[in-house]
Amino acid sequence: MTGLYHVLGVPFGYILYFLYHTIAFENYGIAIIMLTFIARLFMLPTTIHQQKGMAKTQRIQSKVRKIQEKYAGDQRKIQEETQALYSREGYNPMNAGCAPMAVQFLLLFGLIGAIYYPLSNFLHIDEAQISILTEGLKTLDIGALTKSPHLNELFVIENIKELAFLKEQGLSEGVYNTILEIKNGGHFDFLGISLGDIPMNYTGGFHKIWLIPVLSTVTTLATSFYSFFRQKQTNNNPAAGKSMGCMTIGMAAMSLYFVVRFPAGIGLYWIASGLFGFISTVVIGKIYSPNKVLSKLMVEETVERRSRENSLKLVAAEKEKEDNT
Repeated sequence: MTGLYHVLGVPFGYILYFLYHTIAFENYGIAIIMLTFIARLFMLPTTIHQQKGMAKTQRIQSKVRKIQEKYAGDQRKIQEETQALYSREGYNPMNAGCAPMAVQFLLLFGLIGAIYYPLSNFLHIDEAQISILTEGLKTLDIGALTKSPHLNELFVIENIKELAFLKEQGLSEGVYNTILEIKNGGHFDFLGISLGDIPMNYTGGFHKIWLIPVLSTVTTLATSFYSFFRQKQTNNNPAAGKSMGCMTIGMAAMSLYFVVRFPAGIGLYWIASGLFGFISTVVIGKIYSPNKVLSKLMVEETVERRSRENSLKLVAAEKEKEDNT
């Protein structure tokens, strides 16, 4: 997984760097939000495809239920008729939605890779220099290092002042000053929150960094609950509803757990991703609502069926004509 983050994070890192220096006012947090927005735009076609696929699956399932009711007790006949239905409809339940999901995962891994490894993918610092910096971190009292080594580059930026001694051990003065300027210049802060800081480090009362996990959980819940109620309106399966309800709470709990323990920059990404995801889900849900898509599918099926019937009638008429002659 780490290797995938590194590889896919390279192109996203260049985009992040471009945004940072052009339209993000040299603020790393704003650049993260913009990059997340761009990634979500690229995901729109796959999201729309999924929405249409869900409607088609719902339509297919209604036909499958009719087959199950018609041949109740005859499992062999049900399987035969179901496979015949899939063949007629050109539907494969094994890969429905897999391609769109693959695209989304590639974009997600690239985006996270750019954020996880800012020294490599954003500042494009030499690997040897990064190695000196990450090794130097081990001399500092940072408990999270042992649990989350993949976040070392974020920890370097957050603790760059304490790593000044590494200049005597081969760290380039230029590299040190570049990182120090980002940290001291407020470029690594967002609304007064250092993006390399960890919320769980602030346990002595309320601190504004706790807005990160709170907002992350809220945006996750908003998208999940909206999707849950939309699914419930179009699916009368109680078991599926309960399963999705558990998943909704589970996703929010997982989001809270990770964001509390990860640097705020990761939490900011989760917030932006959740917010843009919620907006796109609502908009796409309105434009491509299941009922609208289902109605269109039924019209297309009716047109196709009548076209086949007319073709068969023409063939029969031609055959009859030939027989008469």
